[in-house]
Amino acid sequence: MPGKDINANELTKHEQLLQYIRELPIGTKVPVRQMAKDRGVSDGTAYRALKDAEQLGLVSTKERIGTVRVDKKRRSHPEQLTFAELLEIVQGSLLGGEEGLDKTLHKLVIGAMELGEMSAYIDPGSLLIVGNRENAHRIAIEQGAGVLITGGFGTSEEVRELANVRALPILTCRHDTFTVASMINRAIYDRLIKRKIMIIADLLEPSTREGLLKQSSEVADFIKLSEVTGNSRFPVTDEWNRVVGMITSKDVMGSSPSQTLDKLMTRRPMTVTLNTPVASAAHRMVSEGIELLPVVDRQRKLVGAISRGEVLRAMQFANRPAHLGETFDALMWGGFTEQRDSEGRLFFSGLATPQMSGPLGTISEGVLTSLMQQAASRAVEDLRRREHVLDNMTTYFLRTVPVDASISIVPHVIEASRRYVKVEVQAIQEGDVVAKAMLTAQTIDPS
Repeated sequence: MPGKDINANELTKHEQLLQYIRELPIGTKVPVRQMAKDRGVSDGTAYRALKDAEQLGLVSTKERIGTVRVDKKRRSHPEQLTFAELLEIVQGSLLGGEEGLDKTLHKLVIGAMELGEMSAYIDPGSLLIVGNRENAHRIAIEQGAGVLITGGFGTSEEVRELANVRALPILTCRHDTFTVASMINRAIYDRLIKRKIMIIADLLEPSTREGLLKQSSEVADFIKLSEVTGNSRFPVTDEWNRVVGMITSKDVMGSSPSQTLDKLMTRRPMTVTLNTPVASAAHRMVSEGIELLPVVDRQRKLVGAISRGEVLRAMQFANRPAHLGETFDALMWGGFTEQRDSEGRLFFSGLATPQMSGPLGTISEGVLTSLMQQAASRAVEDLRRREHVLDNMTTYFLRTVPVDASISIVPHVIEASRRYVKVEVQAIQEGDVVAKAMLTAQTIDPS
């Protein structure tokens, strides 16, 4: 039938696309439309292949980077907990199913219902949190879910054996169901927050390749490598591939081709790791005038290098991370609304909630400091300089603020240049200034 022929052809295209993705170098961006155009297929076909490739661990889609070809062993979902991690979080012990500890869970099911109703909510990869209900334990394992027994209870030998056969962990802990669910949700939120923070690993795939220039390398080696790569600066490593210096064309200028690099290089260069936030790396590079940062592991062994241009371009296209209202700053700032006065000047207003109070029952100085800092940050963003790092802040506390009082936070940009911004902020309650701050911040200009 014609329909079957079309499906067969479509499947062939699909397989060809997956093979094409597999052959891409690690770190290559994979835009859907460009891939469809290059391979002569529809956007829909390319999109389906890309989604399947993501499921296979061939690519990873990040909100601020796009879809990138990745090493399968590095593909992970930070918000998904493994049963082993869960066991540590709840401080529990393992009753059975040890071989399944590396599996991840995607959903929590609270077993506070009848067995028939409970069964409808349980599916493979979920976790049933329940007390001393052996029938519920068995049903969960049979339906492909793990089990966490609360209250310190155990289960029967039959259920343990079933967990071992299915490689589905069955755990126990002494906490009650509500406490356990809260602990797990807290851990998941923390991982989601971390996932939103762009780190060097989002921009760079680590390499196991040895450093190309050693301390014993000569100027002639530098010149040859520079001609091949077109680059003018490189990290220098020792015999164990640990970064010990940086060498640039300026360093070797006028030196003999046989001169060794250990006599010319800059020692103890600044480095970053794969877990360093991109914003932190950008601040270092801008403030210190650094063009290339070696990326190292815990033993300072070289795993790659990242240029100032790469970091600043990533900052330019990055979105500010959404913290889901779960960071301390977001919780404090959540009740404040942005407003403008008749002259268009920015200010923020909100209530001093009981959660903001200090030991004396008034709003703590730390909270006021944070609110003024965030107001200043938004004033800088209003200048279309989104990315910046606080250099220093001087605060003055003039009077206390009672709980439930209405507060206005008023930032005023005093001075702004390409590199620096100076902001004065006042916290006002009932027309009186209760606190004020002077801040200077360094802007990170991607251009």
